[in-house]
Amino acid sequence: MLDNLFEFLRLSGFAALTWQMVAMWFVVFIMLYLAVGKKFEPLLLIPIAFGALIANLPTRGIITMDQTAAGSIEPGVIRVEAVEMVVEAAEDETAETIQTHKIKKIEGGLFDFISQGIKLEIFPPLIFLGVGALTDFGPLIANPRMLLLGAAAQLGVFFTFLGASIIGFTTNQAASIGIIGGADGPTAIFTSNKLAPELLGPIAVAAYSYMALVPLIQPPIMRLLTTDAERRIRMKSLRAVSKLEKLAFSVVVTMVCVLLVPDASPLITMLMLGNFLRECGVTERLLRTSQNEIINIVTIFLGASVGLTMQGERFLQAGTLKIILLGVVAFSTSTAGGVLMAKLMNLVSSKTPINPLIGSAGVSAVPMAARVSHLEGQKVDPSNYLLMHAMGPNVAGVIGSAVVAGYFIATLS
Repeated sequence: MLDNLFEFLRLSGFAALTWQMVAMWFVVFIMLYLAVGKKFEPLLLIPIAFGALIANLPTRGIITMDQTAAGSIEPGVIRVEAVEMVVEAAEDETAETIQTHKIKKIEGGLFDFISQGIKLEIFPPLIFLGVGALTDFGPLIANPRMLLLGAAAQLGVFFTFLGASIIGFTTNQAASIGIIGGADGPTAIFTSNKLAPELLGPIAVAAYSYMALVPLIQPPIMRLLTTDAERRIRMKSLRAVSKLEKLAFSVVVTMVCVLLVPDASPLITMLMLGNFLRECGVTERLLRTSQNEIINIVTIFLGASVGLTMQGERFLQAGTLKIILLGVVAFSTSTAGGVLMAKLMNLVSSKTPINPLIGSAGVSAVPMAARVSHLEGQKVDPSNYLLMHAMGPNVAGVIGSAVVAGYFIATLS
């Protein structure tokens, strides 16, 4: 009887459990609590958490683990084998008609195939398509100065790039880690897949986690760097932006960004295509698909694929902890950069003052960062509406992070 029990346990998944797997279960539970209990970016955290749970269970038919030339164990390997198949001739045919065919036999688990959307750089641009379709670029067009706030919010990217290089990461790895400061998960994935694929898991998890934690991380920094009087500043109402201006903006930004930074093309072109679909008024079906089915399906697959990179043996390492800590530095510095730039702009020109709180929205966590700026302003003046003003630097941050990513890829790959 005991022999049968031991044999059952040996054949079951229990025999394959490791302490790292069990430790990662607690990480998964924390992520699910934040997503469900605290409602921090549940659309992102729930797929990532489930992917991480699957990665730390002894599953079959989900992912293939293989050893790379460098000796590390990597998931998501699709094996393609050539198989010979002999087709014999029928009795009434000559022997000369006997043929030997070579066919390809493809082996791999479910997420070996789904995760190709990350490896082949399909998912991040599709997310940008949905973001463009969902976002109104009008506030940025009405107040182009907000581009400066979006640019200033990239401070954390370059600051962390230098810091990561100093503490031992390679230049490519440091650039990928620095992009976390843009608070843009798809851009972080796109960049790390190009420059440091070995760090894709922890970088993606850090980027999406900090996007989800915007309401916790940003407000203390915003309050620290601004006075009560500055937080009460009321900005002038934005002018109405015409349909022609919005359409021209999408086309011109596409052309300018691609000409300046061709490596950012997949992100920028899809972002602007989505926005053009939104503003042109003649593609309602395509717009609805971009805003709903495409972005929702891709979010599920992208989040789960990212979570599947969180195997305990790879994730619970000193290097991962460094990336998580550097991500905090990157995100905090980017937030501070946007706020301080707004204060500087007020010193240079006081005719049209800017509420410094909207500077924090220069990170590209759309639209959460803009919403946080608005809510912080309402804490001191409930009748002060900053949301649309904050959308200007928020959109600028999306464009800025994609351009910076393209610059890193162009100079380092």
